[in-house]
Amino acid sequence: METNNKIEMANRKARSRRAASPHAVEAFYDRRTRRIVVRLSNRIDIAFSPADAEGLESATPAQLGQIEISPSGFGLHFPRLDADLYIPALLEGILGSRRWMASRLGAEGGKVRSAAKTRAARKNGALGGRPRKNVAAVA
Repeated sequence: METNNKIEMANRKARSRRAASPHAVEAFYDRRTRRIVVRLSNRIDIAFSPADAEGLESATPAQLGQIEISPSGFGLHFPRLDADLYIPALLEGILGSRRWMASRLGAEGGKVRSAAKTRAARKNGALGGRPRKNVAAVA
């Protein structure tokens, strides 16, 4: 009996959250723009490049052609890739795990060219650059 009460309480909570938050009602891959489009319950569409989402970055259009929406509307599943995205996270601009997002940000930061970075590189070069590894000490 208590289990049934917990289940009913969880179902009520889920219905309440779904009513209060935008959730996916449609999702598809637009081949023309090469973007995934998600239509939300509040009639707003969001679109993003698969290259910017973890698990979708190297997907083909055929793999992106099938998108399933979870019963709650808060999840997208790409069965041909076994990849999932969470709608509330998408709305916050989070397109992958914390580790994956950090690696993407680090890669972008490493590409930045600034006057300060150029000066530091020249200064290091004038000092002989990185010290060579001492092969004898390693062995």
